[in-house]
Amino acid sequence: MGTRRILIVEDEPTIADAVAARMRAEGFLVDLAATGPDAVAAARRVAPDLVILDIMLPGFDGLEVCRRIQAERPVPVIMLTARDEETDLLVGLAVGADDYLTKPFSLRELAARVHALLRRMERAVAGAGQAPIALGDLEINRAERRVRRAGVEVHLTPTEFDLLVHLAGRPRTVLPRERLLAEVWGWADASGTRTVDSHVKALRRKLGADVIRTVHGVGYSLDVAEAGESRPEPGDGGGEQLARLPERRAV
Repeated sequence: MGTRRILIVEDEPTIADAVAARMRAEGFLVDLAATGPDAVAAARRVAPDLVILDIMLPGFDGLEVCRRIQAERPVPVIMLTARDEETDLLVGLAVGADDYLTKPFSLRELAARVHALLRRMERAVAGAGQAPIALGDLEINRAERRVRRAGVEVHLTPTEFDLLVHLAGRPRTVLPRERLLAEVWGWADASGTRTVDSHVKALRRKLGADVIRTVHGVGYSLDVAEAGESRPEPGDGGGEQLARLPERRAV
């Protein structure tokens, strides 16, 4: 982790300096940019392993920065935003962000998110040789990190892909939000369940609303109908299973 390079894009010097100091203390190499155009140029020049990106920037905003750098070279992105509207967060996920923090935020939490996201990327590389998954008309190629539905390729962010693979590993099994948060994001607490909800909405928008089923108050299940198969009526249970969280050991 000590050789990882992080690009911090933030136009407020106090915040940029504080985040840079914390990332250097965590053992990362750090590059800084303060405008949209400078951020795109820096991403092209230094090829960062992760980008911490503010939404409100001079030149053009962080959403456009994310869109442009993802088009050239996919990279994990954590967005920093003063806005907490769900629409804004969904737009950020749509252009390629993997995670977000709302200002004001804790530097400790930001560091934890950075480490968790990089660990996820490492696991994804390690699991690249795994066999493809086929469920109904949904095809997931884990080696190439590509997804197709009905033969049409769908672009997913790294986090969206990891969430989909996790749900596809236990199809038609209801996975609690807290479990998804722990196993996909690597977060030890349940304070970010809204992050799970936002990513599920992004997946539905890209793959179709019928792919992931919500079990209110519990979590989500990947339900892709096989050819000629009829779905259970809403509310009849459909023989669903609930995947239980493992018991926690006292520490």
